[in-house]
Amino acid sequence: MPSIARPLRSVLYIPGSKPRALDKARGLSADAIIFDLEDAVIPEEKIAARATLAEALAVGGYGARLKIIRINGLDTEWGMDDAKAAATMGADAILLPKVNSPADLEALADIVGDMPLWAMMETPAGMLNAPAIAGHRALQGMVMGTNDLAKDLQTRTRPDRLPMITALGLCVLAGKAHGVALIDGVYNAFKDDEGLKFECDQGRDMGFDGKTLIHPAQLDVANAAFSPSDEEVDLARRQIAAFEECEATGQGVAVVDGRIVENLHVATARETLAKLDAIKALTSE
Repeated sequence: MPSIARPLRSVLYIPGSKPRALDKARGLSADAIIFDLEDAVIPEEKIAARATLAEALAVGGYGARLKIIRINGLDTEWGMDDAKAAATMGADAILLPKVNSPADLEALADIVGDMPLWAMMETPAGMLNAPAIAGHRALQGMVMGTNDLAKDLQTRTRPDRLPMITALGLCVLAGKAHGVALIDGVYNAFKDDEGLKFECDQGRDMGFDGKTLIHPAQLDVANAAFSPSDEEVDLARRQIAAFEECEATGQGVAVVDGRIVENLHVATARETLAKLDAIKALTSE
C-alpha cells in the first residue's frame, strides 16, 4: 500500500512549553508540526506545558499542517496525563515515544480511543517488531528516532549512516507494507545545509516521505529534497503521454529516452504528479 497522500516533506519539532515558538510555527513552511511534550520540555515544565500547548491549539492558526502531539512515555509520571490531555486538544494524531511493540500502542489507544497514533521508532526492539507495529489498527505514521537508536546500538556517527541502515530499512519495509507514513530522523547540525541535504536525499531515496527537523532553518532544504524535481515531473509527463498514445493507437511499445515504459512506470509517474499537486495545494493555503 502507498504512503498517505498529503505532503509530509518537513516535520518540525516545536516545544510545547514555549509560547513564542508555538506562535512562530504558525507562519513556517512545515508540512507537519510535532508539538513536543517529551524531550524538548524539561521536567519542571512538563505539567505547565500541557496547558500552554492546549491554549495554542485552541487559538489555532496552523492551517493545513498536520498537527501531531508527542507525549511522554506511558511508563513516566507524565505520560498518562499527557495522553488524556492530548486527546482533547484537537490535534490530528498522538506520537508515542520508544514504541517497542504493538502492546505499547494498544495501551495508548485504551486511553485516547479512536485518535490516530504515530510511533517513535528508536529502539532495537522496536525495529525488530516494526512489521507488527506498522500493522496496528490505529497507526498512521512512524518517526525514526535516530539519536536514541544510535545510543542503543552504540554506533559511531557516519555521514552515510551505514550502522543504522538495516534498522531504517526494516521500518521502510514495514511502513510500505501497511501504508503508513514514514518520517526520517533529525539531522543535528542545523547550520550544515550540505550535510542536511545529503541525509534528506538519502532518506528520500530509501522511501521516506519526509524528515523530522529541529530548527526552522532546515525547512527549505527538506521541502526541496522531498518534492518532485523539475526533471522528475517532466519525465513523468512524457511517460504518461507516450504510454497513452500507444494505448490509443494500439501500436508498438511506449519508449521514452530509450527506455520502455510499462504500466508500473506510468503508475509511478502519476504518483509523482499527484504529489506535486498536493504540495501546491498545501502551500497555497
